[in-house]
Amino acid sequence: MPMPMPMPDVRSLATDLVAIPSVTRDEGAVGGFVAAWLRERGWTVTEQEVTPGRSNVWARRAGGGVTFSTHIDTVPPFIAPRREGARLYGRGSCDAKGIAAAMIAAAERLVADGEERIDLLFVVGEERGSDGALRANTLPATSRFLINGEPTESHVAIGCKGALRVTLRTQGREAHSAYAELGTSAILPMAALLADIGALRLPTDPVLGPSTVNVGVIQGGTGANIVPGECTAELMIRVVGEAEPVKAAVERWVAGRAEITYPSFTPAQRFPEMPGFPAKVFAYTTDASLLTNWGTPLLYGPGSITVAHTPDEFIDVAELEAAVDTYVRLARTLLAA
Repeated sequence: MPMPMPMPDVRSLATDLVAIPSVTRDEGAVGGFVAAWLRERGWTVTEQEVTPGRSNVWARRAGGGVTFSTHIDTVPPFIAPRREGARLYGRGSCDAKGIAAAMIAAAERLVADGEERIDLLFVVGEERGSDGALRANTLPATSRFLINGEPTESHVAIGCKGALRVTLRTQGREAHSAYAELGTSAILPMAALLADIGALRLPTDPVLGPSTVNVGVIQGGTGANIVPGECTAELMIRVVGEAEPVKAAVERWVAGRAEITYPSFTPAQRFPEMPGFPAKVFAYTTDASLLTNWGTPLLYGPGSITVAHTPDEFIDVAELEAAVDTYVRLARTLLAA
């Protein structure tokens, strides 16, 4: 009879995952590592291709219970792992490979205790468009609950804001800058419009708080000696409800001064409260809103989003280890419902 596999050490597993570069669109190696690791421990594993060389990883036992899910891609650049004191540094240590390691360790503990109603789902592409989650939602999921993992400072989220991307475009007429009166600048009306952004009145919510707006990208013109013929601005609005009231507010503010398009929308989410677990609202969006076939969603994870995507991204090892216990407790609470 083969010897049972030892329980995984979450610190070592997190370090191994962080050590594998997996910037979005280049997640093949980390997905292959996770799939092989889980197969070796007796999980039934499906590698669902999203685009060539990139696959979601779905590992299951009996099904019908709880799915732990997070993403295995990261923002650039790759930063190798290092341990300093009580912290694990490196790209993805917080967002979200440390979380993936804690979920795997929790799932292994539950299975060792005889609980087979556990799935694991690790998706690609979350940092750029969530193509992995969209594809994963076509899998034949049977779970009743989805525990999605993002850095929530070890709080169970009671809600998170959605996101509406807005593109503004102004048109002008190019001309030689020595004869600027023969052209029409596209940048000047855009500058005036954005300077008036304080007049944009967005909805608020008693739980999620106010909607917020960020002007993230401005592009216009081709050279200092050419009157610019086009200017675009890309805005991200963190929404607290449906898209239509926000679009109406944007259109009132713009008042015909620019063309408006809406490239994408992710709705805000409310999550069920879990008595006995600390709770909090978060301003970012997650893949949970796209994984609608995986059961009632919850959101929980160790680490803080404020250090994610930074050169010094880290996770406290003690918080990571405690998250394993919390994931186990959350799963048992949900399965007992």
